[in-house]
Amino acid sequence: MTCDLVLPCRDEGPALRALLPRVPDDFRVLVVDNGSVDDTAQVATEHGAVVVREDQPGYGAAVHAGVVASDAEFLAVMDGDGSFDPTELSRLLVAVCDGADLAVGRRRPVARGVWPWHARIGNRLIVAWLRRTASLPVHDIAPIRVCRREALLALDVGDRRFGYPFELLRKASEAGWRIDEFDVSYHPRAEGTRSKVSGSVRGTVRTARDAWRVLS
Repeated sequence: MTCDLVLPCRDEGPALRALLPRVPDDFRVLVVDNGSVDDTAQVATEHGAVVVREDQPGYGAAVHAGVVASDAEFLAVMDGDGSFDPTELSRLLVAVCDGADLAVGRRRPVARGVWPWHARIGNRLIVAWLRRTASLPVHDIAPIRVCRREALLALDVGDRRFGYPFELLRKASEAGWRIDEFDVSYHPRAEGTRSKVSGSVRGTVRTARDAWRVLS
């Protein structure tokens, strides 16, 4: 059983220093450097991760670059900002090995203020739309997830911006995938980093716009 962990990163050097040592040994890490101007690539290399460079900006572009660079049977994707515990990926991987087509995480904040109000409301509206129009049994937008690599490639997810996870969920539902959802802890992102999505109202609006574009 081999599983690669794709971490799409842009200026996440401070987070990677604490995150990478905590990744379970059965995951090989692919850090996709999506135009960083800090030491993201250097930190990744120092901690034994494979660095993949993707010049096209966008979350979807970074994730897709990691998927293409991987050669593992199973694939995990998680933000590289330190807000998730990588040890929780193991039970998602077990779920896929036991028959799920896609295992996803549902964020559970560990403290007040971890999940800004504007990001939480935007997430709730988009998920409600997904549940109603695509009959998806999820309560979050798959911020961390595990599936089989070849099956993911076969879905042909085309968005290269922040609409990627929404298109993935919609296409997985249309393909009849079994999707298992698990609660995962949601921590404050690492000091010295800034969210491109939930860090501002503008970022949340941009993500919502990308979501509506791929779901409409």
